[in-house]
Amino acid sequence: MLQKPRRNWWVAPGGKIEQGESVREAVIREYREETGIYLKHPDLKGVFTIVIKDRDKPVSEWMMFTFVATDGDGKNFEQSAEGILQWHAIDEIKNLPMAAGDTHILEYMVHGSGIIYGQFTYTPDFELLSYRLDPS
Repeated sequence: MLQKPRRNWWVAPGGKIEQGESVREAVIREYREETGIYLKHPDLKGVFTIVIKDRDKPVSEWMMFTFVATDGDGKNFEQSAEGILQWHAIDEIKNLPMAAGDTHILEYMVHGSGIIYGQFTYTPDFELLSYRLDPS
């Protein structure tokens, strides 16, 4: 897990797609940049829409693609430009400070099967207003 300095929240490593890149290429590149590990065979596990609303008015919206992988090469960084990296036991992850929706996503990544689709709606301060999850 990666602890981001802005809120000290924990997140799964990841980032944005660069021009000309596929979603799969982006996850491999971002994970390597942030952790030092080259993922082998990442599998798509979740597709989510994130909506930010201010007084019921959407002000931002983006898609998030979540992958899982069980194999990789490289030496794990202790810290990157994005924050502090640290391994956590699966049963401890739910107790880490993070965006409220991320707890649902990570729970499915660990225990769910197939691909899950969902939408999370937050305030500009990242207070979770609502969410919907649709497992395949």
